[in-house]
Amino acid sequence: FRFSSISRFVLEKFRRNMADERNGNGEQNHPAPKLNHRIISSMSRRSVAAHPWHDLEIGPDAPTVFNCVVEITKGSKVKYELDKKTGLIKVDRILYSSVVYPHNYGFIPRTLCEDGDPMDVLVLMQEPVIPGCFLRARAIGLMPMIDQGEKDDKIIAVCADDPEYRHYTDIKQLAPHR
Repeated sequence: FRFSSISRFVLEKFRRNMADERNGNGEQNHPAPKLNHRIISSMSRRSVAAHPWHDLEIGPDAPTVFNCVVEITKGSKVKYELDKKTGLIKVDRILYSSVVYPHNYGFIPRTLCEDGDPMDVLVLMQEPVIPGCFLRARAIGLMPMIDQGEKDDKIIAVCADDPEYRHYTDIKQLAPHR
């Protein structure tokens, strides 16, 4: 699918999410917590781990280039997912087949989809990276999907800092075997 032919609804929602993030107009049901309140409490002097979904900025260059958090490493048979309460990456299951994740897979922080999860992203890049790290990505396409009867589209992106992939702007530019 070409990025330019993505469902207008999904693309507009993605852009609206990022515009709301920049303007501080988060949805009423999911207000973005203030970063300093979650990261360090000056009153108690206790550190609190940053939550990758709520505390990580989407990035100053969004929607062109945006931050994303990797949950599943390229080549892995382990299905990890974000634990929404703690912000930690937990093991969901081990894939019982010869199938592996073809590229790094994760989510875009401070986004919310119809399924109640952050927006999913598959990031094409040369190397696997560890679960829980974040990187800068550029969307080049969309993979429409249905999961348990609900729409669960995946953004296809390239790592903005990978010299082999950063020049791609559309999924049609990729070689068929990628």
